[in-house]
Amino acid sequence: MDLLTANDRPGEYPGSYYAAMANPLPPFPVAEGNLRCDVCVVGAGYTGLSTALHLAERGYDVILLDAQRVGFGASGRNGGQVWPGLRMDRYDLERLLGLDDARKLWDISLQSVDIVRDFTRRPEMADCTYHPGLIHADHRARFVPESSAYVDMLRDDYGYPHMRALDREEIRHLVGSSAYHGGFLDTNAGHLDPLRFALGLARIAQAAGVRIFERSKVTAVDKGDPPNVRTDAATIVAGHVVLACNGYLGGLDSQVAARVMPINNYIVATEPLTPDAQAEIIRGDYAVGDSKFVVNYYRFSEDRRLLFGGSESYGYRFPADIRKLVSKPMLEIFPQLAGVKLDYAWGGTLAITMNRMPHFERLAGNILSFSGYSGHGLAMATLAGQIAAETIAGQAERFDMMARVPTPRFPGGPRLRSPLLVLAMLWYSLRDRL
Repeated sequence: MDLLTANDRPGEYPGSYYAAMANPLPPFPVAEGNLRCDVCVVGAGYTGLSTALHLAERGYDVILLDAQRVGFGASGRNGGQVWPGLRMDRYDLERLLGLDDARKLWDISLQSVDIVRDFTRRPEMADCTYHPGLIHADHRARFVPESSAYVDMLRDDYGYPHMRALDREEIRHLVGSSAYHGGFLDTNAGHLDPLRFALGLARIAQAAGVRIFERSKVTAVDKGDPPNVRTDAATIVAGHVVLACNGYLGGLDSQVAARVMPINNYIVATEPLTPDAQAEIIRGDYAVGDSKFVVNYYRFSEDRRLLFGGSESYGYRFPADIRKLVSKPMLEIFPQLAGVKLDYAWGGTLAITMNRMPHFERLAGNILSFSGYSGHGLAMATLAGQIAAETIAGQAERFDMMARVPTPRFPGGPRLRSPLLVLAMLWYSLRDRL
């Protein structure tokens, strides 16, 4: 079974709120015959689109391939949250890499937010607004002092003035739920419509001269000199290859697959709420992500629908009733939404690593891979494209910094890693409840 078709029809976007509201691009052609280019990029999500357009702006001849449509995967289905930082927190990074490298990674993460914000200001993204403000909500009282200390550390040691701690009274004023005890607000972070952002990147890439092909699934990458990329209908000979497949890598490269695992996550969209009902859920135009290991995340759309994401599954198939699955955590946090209609429900496949850090790897001298964003992909995957372009152009400082972070292999090999992950997630889910 293939993740690309297990839950979706070939060549069609999922039945998500984002797809229903998008201004889609006309389909791009299927790659056929013998083609040549300077760089072949596999996967037209944020990483692939950003890589292609940054390379084209540097004068490279670029072919971008996608097995489905541009922005079809997690790039067009996620929660739309743009966080700085990485899934491994500052303290753990400092212990793992030392203070200097931890600060370099923090700076890279800030650049990832900047690049997203800057793209939304371009005319090709006129329909994609960046909304500043993200709330981290602590679901346990014992986490609140840690959040407050984290805010102080980022301000005092990292020079980051955009966060402020929230006590119990403040967070319950901003988020209409008794589930939270405190947290922090980051006014530099933000949120946007993820599919509109991906389609905007595609418009910029196309205008820059990128040759984009859809419905062109890559079946093999031969690591020759030069490498070539094969689909069912085409062979592309390229000077460099960039794998930007993330959760949809499949068996294309076993070296990456041993360290990067696909998992599924789910979102629902309510019917439009009244302004007063919206204010009872989130006061202010903020997005929220909580402190649970299996994170609940939510925000309002511009037409006042609550977009609520949560719950995970492992394997190929999405559950038969996504509405029922996601409504359970949604109603635990917001019981006042009982009876509100859920107009849309959809799932998507992302990729995680053992330590929740992105996996950047040079598979051969001229083949690069970028994946494993572990839920922080909107900003970092977009920046990864810029990093890929500068690496191919001979400026690999940021790539080398990211690649130095060790990415452990999942234990047990391909047959055992999914069952082991399920057991681990069940444990963390139980810990969240207790």
